[in-house]
Amino acid sequence: MRSRVVTIVALGAAGALALAACSSSKNGSGGSTNSGGLGGNNSTGNTAAQTYKIGFIGALSGPNAQLGINERNGAEIAIDQANASGKYKFKITMVPSDSQGDPTKAPAAATTLIQDSSIVATIGPAFSGESLAVNGKFCGASPPMPIVTASASNGTLGSQGWTCWHRIVPNDNVEGAQGADWLARTGSHKVFVLNDLSAYGKGVADTVAKELKAKGVSVTSAGVVATTTNYNPIAEQIKSSGADALFYGGYDAQAALLAKALVAAGFKGRTVGGNGIKSSVFTKNAGPAGNGWYMTCGCQDATVAPTAQQFASDYQAKFNTPPSTYSPEAFDAANLLIDTINNVISGGGTVDRTTVMTQLNKENFQGITTEIKFAANGELQTTSLTVNLYHQEKNVIKSLGNIKELN
Repeated sequence: MRSRVVTIVALGAAGALALAACSSSKNGSGGSTNSGGLGGNNSTGNTAAQTYKIGFIGALSGPNAQLGINERNGAEIAIDQANASGKYKFKITMVPSDSQGDPTKAPAAATTLIQDSSIVATIGPAFSGESLAVNGKFCGASPPMPIVTASASNGTLGSQGWTCWHRIVPNDNVEGAQGADWLARTGSHKVFVLNDLSAYGKGVADTVAKELKAKGVSVTSAGVVATTTNYNPIAEQIKSSGADALFYGGYDAQAALLAKALVAAGFKGRTVGGNGIKSSVFTKNAGPAGNGWYMTCGCQDATVAPTAQQFASDYQAKFNTPPSTYSPEAFDAANLLIDTINNVISGGGTVDRTTVMTQLNKENFQGITTEIKFAANGELQTTSLTVNLYHQEKNVIKSLGNIKELN
């Protein structure tokens, strides 16, 4: 898909009003209590003719496009509903920029957004590798561009000193540690930890390996570059290692190839992957070999979460498919930015990148996935961090719930 400005077509106001029961702003720093990012008082000088742009950067084409598309669609639902609600005296449009999730292509995609001075904030980057490549560009721009990622989970992102950066999901240090704890307490004694050498894959795999060793579990670690097409050799190595479980840090398309190779090699241990493999791409490409796989993810299953039922219904109606990995998180990211813009206006301010970033740092926003309130380094407050475990059965990925509560 090419980068383009998407002028969002409004959904029915009824859908937006129904969303009100799901999410509310708790912000006391301007504006009244809002539902799902909707409502609140606006300055009298603001009119519906005013339009503010929110950027989006992530993979919209290429092998990892599904995760990026999930997020773009989730954000689009939020913007549609805000525009249709009649409760704002402004409109929002989204400007997608396709990075293909590739750190070498992301700089051009980021520059496209940064150079558009009418874009006041951006959702993304969606992937960890591209985040490391371009977050400095966003934060080093004049003025800096506020960014909110709904999925980039590498544990080092919060320690880079990026003052414009925010993340609304648990990082890999949290997810990997909880995944390792689950493996250890449910009987794994020897685990093969494999990664794709990407910023995300290696980051989460290293955390898993470290935590497993701390729990007294024997660990064998290896890396296979993501461009690999023949996973048979590493699958044979995994089987011959005597491991009773495998953890894979990487993305969906590669994990599908690995799953098939493991079946061919006759590996009988548990197979577990991080959030990068929780995708319809894995399910489709792996076929029956994907059944039995577990996935750790600091993400919500919107198809079963009580707080996300209206969102799931609206998503299905618009896109003719259920919401998937990181769709609800991107919905929350968009509503968070809309609420931020509204609070700037309610406080009598002019909406621009500087005022949006100042207000974003003050936000206390209740989304459908979690309560969003940022620490000084852009991470979520720790009470909002939940990692869920998923399991693929009969070609369907199902949520098993909070991994800390599972045995």
